[in-house]
Amino acid sequence: MRGAARYLRQAAARSSGARGATSLALAATVAALMVAANTLIDSWSDGHLLAAWLVLWGIAFAGMALLAGPVRKLVSLVLSGTEAWTEAYRRAQEDEKTWNAALHDARILADLSRAMNGIAVEDMRRYR
Repeated sequence: MRGAARYLRQAAARSSGARGATSLALAATVAALMVAANTLIDSWSDGHLLAAWLVLWGIAFAGMALLAGPVRKLVSLVLSGTEAWTEAYRRAQEDEKTWNAALHDARILADLSRAMNGIAVEDMRRYR
């Protein structure tokens, strides 16, 4: 049991990033497509087992071929959005930490005030 858990952790570490997420999302999408096709095929495959098998695998391969591009784009959008959200959250935490420090130290508050005034003066100069 421990060996299997260790193997799964190592596999997850190796497949981290966009490529691993894309593969996982594509596999999940094709698996869902296969389940839907299987339920549909079960109703008419009484004597046509080979035909049902061929149709099922045809759907699997066509799904992988046709869905690889859209899934890759979707995963890259999700990953870039997650990275942007993480960066914005980190900056907001740093700003809050600096503001809390400024509330307790007048020198930091004065530095922030001067910086804000400098930015305001630069903005006014641009619009004149």
